[in-house]
Amino acid sequence: MKKLFVLFSLFAFLPFTLRAQEGQLIEQKVVSVPDSVLTRTSRINPAYREALDRTEVREITYLSDGLKVKGFLVTPRKSGKYPCIIYNRGGNRDYGAITLSNQVPILARLASWGYVVVASQYRGNGGSEGREDFGGRDVQDVLNLIPLLAGLPQADASRIGMYGWSRGGMMTYLALTKTDKIRGAIIGAAPVDLVQYLERRPAMEKYVFAPLIPNYEANRTQELKARSAAYWPEQLCKTTPILLLQGSADWRTNPEDALTMANKLYQSRHPFRLVFFEGGDHGVGEHRDEMYRMAKDWLDAYVRDRKSLPNLEPHGE
Repeated sequence: MKKLFVLFSLFAFLPFTLRAQEGQLIEQKVVSVPDSVLTRTSRINPAYREALDRTEVREITYLSDGLKVKGFLVTPRKSGKYPCIIYNRGGNRDYGAITLSNQVPILARLASWGYVVVASQYRGNGGSEGREDFGGRDVQDVLNLIPLLAGLPQADASRIGMYGWSRGGMMTYLALTKTDKIRGAIIGAAPVDLVQYLERRPAMEKYVFAPLIPNYEANRTQELKARSAAYWPEQLCKTTPILLLQGSADWRTNPEDALTMANKLYQSRHPFRLVFFEGGDHGVGEHRDEMYRMAKDWLDAYVRDRKSLPNLEPHGE
C-alpha cells in the first residue's frame, strides 16, 4: 500500500515538475557574427551593422513541452535591466530559419533600441527536438519564452512586447489568445484567413499545410480556420494594442488581409493601428527605415513606457 501511495505521489507531482521546467534555459552560447555578414549588412543598411556592434548574440536551448528547442537571445552590451521583445520568425522548416546572416541582424536592430530580444526556431527546426505543426502545439514554443525571460537578470519580464512577420504574425495572433502578458504587439504581412489564402496559393497545401499540420487531410477547413485570426478576433487579449504593418504590393500575403483584420479588430473594439505602405512588398523593403521607426515608437510607448490604452468609446467635441 505504501508503494502504491509513493507511486501515485510521483505521478501527481510529474505534471507540476514539467510545468515548472517550461521555458527553462538549459544552454546558451555567445556567438560572433562573421566579418562577411557584417560587411554584407553594412552594404544593405548601415543601421544593421551598428546594431550588431552594440549587441551581444547568443544561441540558446530551452524547454518547451519537454522538448529541447533552439533559439536566439540578443541583448544590449551595456549592462542594465531592459524591457523585452519576443520575435516570431516567419517561414517554415529551414525557410525563414534564424541564422547569423538571416534574421539575427533584425534581432540586433530591435535589441539596439534597448530591449532584450528572444526568438524561437520552433520545434523541429534549427536542431530543435519535436515536429513543427505550423501554428499548433508549436505556439507553446512562443509562450514558453515568457518564463524564459522572467529568469534572465537583464530582462524586465513585466514589460514584454511581441513582434511577428508573415507566419510569425500568425504565431503572434495565436499567442495573444493564450496570454495577457504582452503589453504591445507588432504584426506585419500576416495571413489571417488560410482558407482564402489557399485559393490564391494552392501550392501551399502540398508543400506546407499537408506535411506540417496534424490531421490536415481529415479536418482541412477546421485546422486552417484554427490558424486564421479573422475567424476569432474576439479571442485576442484586448489589453494588447496591435500595430498592423502591410505593404500594398505584397504578393505573398494578400494585402486585403490587413484591411480585413483591421475591420475585425475595430468591430471587436480592440486597440490597434493600421499602416498600409504604398507600393510596399512583403517585407516593406521600400519603406523599411520608416517602418522600423513606427515599430520602435509603438514598442517604446506601450512596452517600455507602459502607456495607457486608448479610449475607444466615442468622445470629443
